[in-house]
Amino acid sequence: MENKVQEIIEKQVLTVAKAVEDKIDDEIAALDKLDLDDIEVLRERRLQQMKKMAEKRNRWISLGHGEYSEIFSEKDFFTIVKASDRVVCHFYRENWPCKVVDKHLGILAKQHIETRFIKIQAEKSPFLAEKLKIVVLPTIALIKNAKVDDYVVGFNELGGTDEFSTEELEERLARAQVIFFEGESSSIKSSKSQTRNVRHGSNSCDSDSE
Repeated sequence: MENKVQEIIEKQVLTVAKAVEDKIDDEIAALDKLDLDDIEVLRERRLQQMKKMAEKRNRWISLGHGEYSEIFSEKDFFTIVKASDRVVCHFYRENWPCKVVDKHLGILAKQHIETRFIKIQAEKSPFLAEKLKIVVLPTIALIKNAKVDDYVVGFNELGGTDEFSTEELEERLARAQVIFFEGESSSIKSSKSQTRNVRHGSNSCDSDSE
């Protein structure tokens, strides 16, 4: 019986190895067919992609991306969500659960420069708290194209404990597609959720197409 199982495993390994080998052969063959003009076109395309990405990074940095910062007025909130396509906003009060969220968002802000990470004290932002129906603290509002697309309320989605990891919160933000993520969650589409337009005095949704 053991010999038969071993034989099956060996056949499966050989099949996978053959498929990988065939794929590599196809890629080599495709490269062999490229002439100098094709290579130059690919090189130029890659350089343009790198240039465009560098321009995006510079723009994100100029908007305050890469840092987890506190804002102190509701007016600043509207300015920020108009300027950045993706914003993670922590509505907080001075307590331990909110400090736990601060720790993780501070880490993620540095890792995900494509998204603006901010915090605002809920009790000092009554208009926003009412408009966005912020009741439980901490609440993280996930904003895309100036609309609150999703919320992380308390720790219920993070294991129900303040001992959740930064990676768990990262995956939750990735499911909402408010950050770019190369892990397993990058293929998970966010579920439909109620959105609320947060543009001040406007229902338009102009994007900066970051």
